[in-house]
Amino acid sequence: MEELVIRDADVVDGSGGPSYRADVVVDGGRIVSIVQEPAAAGCQRPEARRELDAEGLVLSPGFIDMHAHSDLALLRDPDHSAKAAQGVTLEVIGQDGLSYAPVDDRTLAEVRRAITGWNGSGDDIDFDWRTVGEYLDRLDRGIAVNAAYLIPQGTVRALAVGWEDREATPAELEHMRRLVAEGLEQGAVGLSSGLTYTPGMYAKDAELTELCRVVADYGGYYCPHHRSYGAGALTAYEEMVDLTREAGCSLHLAHATMNFGVNKGRAPELLALLDKALAEGADISLDTYPYTPGCTTLVAMLPSWASEGGPEAILARLSDDDTAERIRHHMEVIGADGCHGVPIEWDTIEISGVSDPGLNEFVGRTVRQSAAARGETPWITARHLLLSDRLGSTILQHVGHEENVRTIMRHPVHTGGSDGILQGTKPHPRAYGTFPHYLGHYVRELGVLSLEECVAHLTSRPAARLRLPDRGLVREGYRADLVLFDPESVAAGSTFEEPRTLPTGIPHVLIDGRFVIEDGRRTDVLAGRAIRRTR
Repeated sequence: MEELVIRDADVVDGSGGPSYRADVVVDGGRIVSIVQEPAAAGCQRPEARRELDAEGLVLSPGFIDMHAHSDLALLRDPDHSAKAAQGVTLEVIGQDGLSYAPVDDRTLAEVRRAITGWNGSGDDIDFDWRTVGEYLDRLDRGIAVNAAYLIPQGTVRALAVGWEDREATPAELEHMRRLVAEGLEQGAVGLSSGLTYTPGMYAKDAELTELCRVVADYGGYYCPHHRSYGAGALTAYEEMVDLTREAGCSLHLAHATMNFGVNKGRAPELLALLDKALAEGADISLDTYPYTPGCTTLVAMLPSWASEGGPEAILARLSDDDTAERIRHHMEVIGADGCHGVPIEWDTIEISGVSDPGLNEFVGRTVRQSAAARGETPWITARHLLLSDRLGSTILQHVGHEENVRTIMRHPVHTGGSDGILQGTKPHPRAYGTFPHYLGHYVRELGVLSLEECVAHLTSRPAARLRLPDRGLVREGYRADLVLFDPESVAAGSTFEEPRTLPTGIPHVLIDGRFVIEDGRRTDVLAGRAIRRTR
């Protein structure tokens, strides 16, 4: 007898097609049968050792978070309810060009310092890997949800070239090509870049194109955080489209937003650019989070020249009064590339987390608010925080536009990604709320998407991008990565005031047929594993 029958569920199967009522039978980690109602005359309803009454609940495939920053959180926090409670059954990590494999001892130390604001210092982690394959093997020991990995181009450049702003030599470029090929052979699904972060931003298009040729050879995809989401955003998007077309590589645009005042109402221009490329045969997808503010580190706002050489070089420049004044002028008057070419507005920069608990007074305030309380200029406050927290502070950047968010999420190649940074006292609520916020706010309350269409955005479309042959749909033979939610009550519990509150209306989540969320509570099951690239 099979393990489980989910009885009387309203199945939204991930295809975008209409829902239907059915009994769904799970055994051995897979969906073994689906019996729709009304059953054929004389056909008995399926039975199993356990029966789950799903009356009033929607059954859908598990949600796939196409842009996650859980690279260390998956190892640090076996519970990982931040994602499991949302119905996320797979996260794509290694994002924005910076993560922890492939590395050597030097590069690992540098990367850990550079992205402390994203993932913490890592002092509580045993970094017993150096290659992509070894990191994936570490994940295979048991994690809360499944994870796929993108090779981080900035880390690869740090390993082969360093943190200097210069072109790679032919030998260094060949070294990077080998590192990318090795990572793909070991199971990575593609390549990411952070082209407003050092050292990835120092790569010219020709260098990126050569790496993307390797990605194309292995059937992976390129996922860039491109060179600007502010001034010049459309040019930056077009650059990525042209680059991947030349390389013959699939393209997935990370957190595809149009932010800052210069881009208010301009989402249709982005979509027109993408539609033209799609009509010409390009393979393009994108992800977004359903919120207007962004989230990153305070140090990311600096101009790239101030970040050359890595964390210690940045701190040295900030400690020098004359150089610090040059940095301020670039940020406040010219518009630093770290702030997407737009002069920084300190009242949009809210400190969301600090590495040093002694600096908690800054959390939850904008830089301008803290500066006013301290009786100093915003730059003096920001400089003090950068130096005192040794670049470990995270921020919310309130520069988005709701109409752009809604327009982009309707596009047929759109998928969901939380861009969830789990560090900090007051993280962005998207880390805990992205997927129920789509279902509760944008589907039920606003009707921006139908339920069937939204589920397809969060399941089958990302599964297709990841080339997963047996996930992303409720189909016989598919993996039993499943979510049961109440369409009338599902909602994000997280808010900007209480960002770590778990969602409501998602009572059950299964991975490989095992309950990771049962009756609204996290079980002790660690059903997640590394999901490796398939041809």
